[in-house]
Amino acid sequence: MTTTVLLFTLLKVIVIVFVVLTAVAYAVWFERKVVARLQSRWGPTRVGPHGLLQPLADAIKLLTKEDITPANVFRLVYFLAPALSVITALLAFAAIPFGPVTLVGGVDLFQIANLDIGVLYILSISSMGVYGIALAGWSSNSKYALLGGLRSSAQMISYALAAGLSLVGVLLLSGSLNLRDIVNAQAGATWGFIPHWNIFPQLLGFFCFLTAAIAQTNRLPFDLPEAESELVAGYHTEYSSMKFAMFFMAEYANMLTVSCMVTLLFLGGWHGPVFGPALLQTMLPLLWFSLKVLALLFLYIWIRGTLPRFRYDQLMAFGWKFLFPLALVNVLLTSLIVAYRAD
Repeated sequence: MTTTVLLFTLLKVIVIVFVVLTAVAYAVWFERKVVARLQSRWGPTRVGPHGLLQPLADAIKLLTKEDITPANVFRLVYFLAPALSVITALLAFAAIPFGPVTLVGGVDLFQIANLDIGVLYILSISSMGVYGIALAGWSSNSKYALLGGLRSSAQMISYALAAGLSLVGVLLLSGSLNLRDIVNAQAGATWGFIPHWNIFPQLLGFFCFLTAAIAQTNRLPFDLPEAESELVAGYHTEYSSMKFAMFFMAEYANMLTVSCMVTLLFLGGWHGPVFGPALLQTMLPLLWFSLKVLALLFLYIWIRGTLPRFRYDQLMAFGWKFLFPLALVNVLLTSLIVAYRAD
């Protein structure tokens, strides 16, 4: 690898991390505005026009707050747990393609690493984030935090199976674990006007994966690891200042990862109408990809503002007795269809 390629790749990593962290900050603003509208409130309005500078004010507040460390925590693990959650959340973006192959100086502009096992990489690295939550709960030396960590571990294991199985249908249809190959397999249209997206033949898989992913990111109605009415704040009860903010950043970064994955696997990725001069044709796929991700984030927030929290026994029963069998049925039906077409 030449020095130019190495420097360009490093610059690309820095830009993507900056964009992701900025998107995380404004995802919080977006959620506060949408939930406020759902509840007939205004949301942030005072800091900047329409409250657009509120994420900056929140960041300054969290950075300058007193950082309190309880006396009886296991200090090494207590400090490392938030960093582990953030790092694993950011590492997932290394394999996500944000647009078609666009080479600049021999380096793909819209993807850090084009992995042949991109789907497996993202599933595995995302599931590592639960270690940060579990270790935070254990090292805090608090019953509330420990219960939150244990809940998150059980929830991740239960819903990871359904999430993985729900993607088998997509992999069977595309014949690849490479995210670019999966997106390219969704190019074109059926009957002239219906997009050739996987959501249409894989509606069951889409429902199972999205539901399991919401549970894995600990979002309502599956936010039992941090249920305020039961566990104060769950696994981050004993955290404050920037360490608390790191858990917050990891949660919203995982939401972005899930939205990107659903866009790539089920919604055709960056495919959409492309027209105009060469520069516009280069940027339009990125626009379509971003709009699809934004729509999925809105769905995340809409669900949060609409549905109540499950009881824990309902959460586990839903995962094992409904979602897991439904994902198996989807695999069986897709396998039969693929086998029939092969004959």
